[in-house]
Amino acid sequence: MPMAAEDIVRLIEEGLPGAEVEMTDLAGDNDHWAAKVIWEGFREMSRVERTRKVYAALGGRMGGELHALQLTCAVPE
Repeated sequence: MPMAAEDIVRLIEEGLPGAEVEMTDLAGDNDHWAAKVIWEGFREMSRVERTRKVYAALGGRMGGELHALQLTCAVPE
């Protein structure tokens, strides 16, 4: 069963307190998502570290319950 956008946002916000998350359904099927995550904690992290941090917040759901997630990670302007 696909993972709802609200569930993805909740997990990321719980794992990265203070993060802002914008979700886009890429295929209209609630199974292929794009997430833009803006979080101050990313400031000193590499691109790979940022991705790992978001995946950790998702608690191992990537590749299973969450099929596809295109990530954009940024710090606040």
